[in-house]
Amino acid sequence: MKTEADYYALFDAYRSGELAAPQRTDLERRLAMDPDLARRLSDYETLTGTLTAYGQRLALRRKLNAIQADMDAEQAVRLSPAERMAPAFSSGEAPRPALRISRTEEKLRQFWGSHRATMMVAASVAVMAVFATLLGMEWWKARQQPSLYGYATLRREVDRIKRTQRVMNKAINQIGTPATPAVNQGKFSGTGFALTADGYLVTSYHVIQGADSLLIESRDRQRFRAEPVFTDVAHDLAILHIKDKSFKGFGRLPYSFKRGQSELGERVYTLGYPREDLVFNDGSLSARSGFEGDTGFYQISIPVNPGNSGGPLLDDRGNLIGIISGRQMDVQSAAFATKSSYLMRLVDSLSAARTGQAYNLPRANQLAGTSRPQQIRKLRDYVFVVKVYE
Repeated sequence: MKTEADYYALFDAYRSGELAAPQRTDLERRLAMDPDLARRLSDYETLTGTLTAYGQRLALRRKLNAIQADMDAEQAVRLSPAERMAPAFSSGEAPRPALRISRTEEKLRQFWGSHRATMMVAASVAVMAVFATLLGMEWWKARQQPSLYGYATLRREVDRIKRTQRVMNKAINQIGTPATPAVNQGKFSGTGFALTADGYLVTSYHVIQGADSLLIESRDRQRFRAEPVFTDVAHDLAILHIKDKSFKGFGRLPYSFKRGQSELGERVYTLGYPREDLVFNDGSLSARSGFEGDTGFYQISIPVNPGNSGGPLLDDRGNLIGIISGRQMDVQSAAFATKSSYLMRLVDSLSAARTGQAYNLPRANQLAGTSRPQQIRKLRDYVFVVKVYE
């Protein structure tokens, strides 16, 4: 597994032209296909650019210090023989040496004397700016880390202020009744949905990124502990498994997973948890590729919000065709969803790796031929809040 140092050595060779033509072509192909690798290259270029500017400032500072040292040395100017033989002052003090400096040196000393404070301040500001830039980069990387795909991902940060206000209001309304302990709502949340009846679920990778623990919550507020069993960063997918002994299974899943491609212009819809209650939104499939032509994603014209990530995307016949991932930063109505065909490939490879213990995916579709409200009533019990604790 490559470390950051390995990546930086590779990028350094790439930018300096030291890579052989086949290696350079292979790297450029990977950069075009792998958003995470492209981000690493961008971070490398930002960091090296900052360090280069810092080195230039240090070199300038060394030159200025050298000029100052030369001027200080010129203060001990050689005296002429006549001046050395001059008698002492009548006061008895030793004679002071007469300084002889050139007109150029005099101008430099005047310039240094009048601008020394300003230049020292400028040097200090430059150093502080470099360190502020480096710290800002780390902060920016930490803030941007959930988005590896070039667009705004939709993990929702739990609003602690509103939650605290609700708890206070509830406490006021329940004065005189037995107190109940407050429930930790987690730091982030997204949406997930059932993959199999025996406790496997799907969500977006960026929803669970950095999680210490996960909690799955149904619309009737049942909660179960879950653990990630596999993640696919490139396609923003994560498979979770419920570990609670109290979990008895989801029952028969009413939808099926589409293995092929969906058609441009199809009507599609999603359910998710951008707030506490389940929210429905619909639209159409507006492109068969995602952000910057990524063929692992669809573009859809559905208004999605933080908390929708990981939610199911279904067509009119109740086939699950995708998993909501994010939205374009400058176009409010352009959203993206990972294609279900990539999820099916992942499940197939994992089933093969489990030596015959395949995932029991639903085979029959109970939603086909029913109205949209009927589909939602059957679907809502299989869509969950994914709460992230860090």
